[in-house]
Amino acid sequence: MNDGPYHIPNDDEVSNDTIRSGATLRGADLSGANLFRAPLSQADLNHADLSGADLREADLSRADLRDADLSKATLFGRHVSGLNIRRTDLSDADLRGADLSDANLYGVDFSDADLRGVDFAGADIREADFSNANLDDAAIADARASE
Repeated sequence: MNDGPYHIPNDDEVSNDTIRSGATLRGADLSGANLFRAPLSQADLNHADLSGADLREADLSRADLRDADLSKATLFGRHVSGLNIRRTDLSDADLRGADLSDANLYGVDFSDADLRGVDFAGADIREADFSNANLDDAAIADARASE
């Protein structure tokens, strides 16, 4: 791993050079990584382990996070509208103030997550698990909850 702004502690195959827009990081172990302000727009993070990762201010626009593990990750305040995180684990994650409008959130596990102030307008939340999640001030009324 080379020196740079990101810290990837658990995957020797991932370096600071591979953290970029359009990157293919399918199945990568990015658990506990410091990806603050990482340019990951249009990145393929399908099945990636991002548990406990710091993704504050990371650009995840149009990233593919299907089946990824984002449990205990920090993503608060991110504008990630249109994101595809179908069947992703976001349990116990911090998403305070995130813009998840128009995102594909089908089957996402939000259990125990901090979702205060999250905008779900137009998002597909069918089969999502919100058990014990903090939804204070979340805009969920315009989300798609059924067929």
